[in-house]
Amino acid sequence: MVFKKDIFGHYIIVKKILISFIGLFTFPGLNIFNKTKVCGTENLKALPKKNVLFVSNHQTYFADVITMIHIFCSNKWGFKNNIKFPVYLLNPKFDTYFVAAEETMKNGILPKIFAYVGSVNIKRTWREAGQDINRKVDPNDISNIGKALDNGWVITFPQGTTKPFVEARRGTAHVIKKYKPIVVPIVINGFRRAFDKKGLKHKKTGINLSVTIKPALDINYELDSDEILSQIMFAIEQSEEFRPQHLKQLLVAEKDAIF
Repeated sequence: MVFKKDIFGHYIIVKKILISFIGLFTFPGLNIFNKTKVCGTENLKALPKKNVLFVSNHQTYFADVITMIHIFCSNKWGFKNNIKFPVYLLNPKFDTYFVAAEETMKNGILPKIFAYVGSVNIKRTWREAGQDINRKVDPNDISNIGKALDNGWVITFPQGTTKPFVEARRGTAHVIKKYKPIVVPIVINGFRRAFDKKGLKHKKTGINLSVTIKPALDINYELDSDEILSQIMFAIEQSEEFRPQHLKQLLVAEKDAIF
């Protein structure tokens, strides 16, 4: 039992130790240097132990995911809407996975540690090594996400970038249509102001961070990909309706300059 492995061949006991270590290391940034407000953990209670896909907007490479793992571990221990009692790190939830760009997770020792915790690495279809590309979705990447869903909860960021109000990538819709998971939207805020792009260094302190877990979406899996993505983008507040007015004006100005 001590040497039990997860679906990707990672030792569960090692994963638990790493989650506890990462949790202790990041706890001050979420609860001391900054304050994290959590809402909606009641929406986690009725969820099954597997085939749940969390979709969220994205502000940093790692801080977003780490905070969600804190929340899921805290919720496992019965704490409601808070991550203030790190006792939950004594026996953390280990069957949470997150979708991440392969090149990001292989760049440095810390990303490799995070990868062992639960990343499902995928190859970007639109960008690699800082260059724009146009590559088809790798079926193996979709299959690996399916394996993770069959083993637990999966976090994904449909936009595939930390830039706000960018269109969602179709890979998310492929996963939803193929594996028909329960889809739970999460909206985060404040992380871009508090942390650097990677989410490992403090940029400012005293920031109010927020994570809102919404009820599971009522998805018709027979809809086409664009309709499913439109529903998701509205749920994570990244559709045009939520774009601040000054950003809308800037976008119009940029289009006028082009034409």
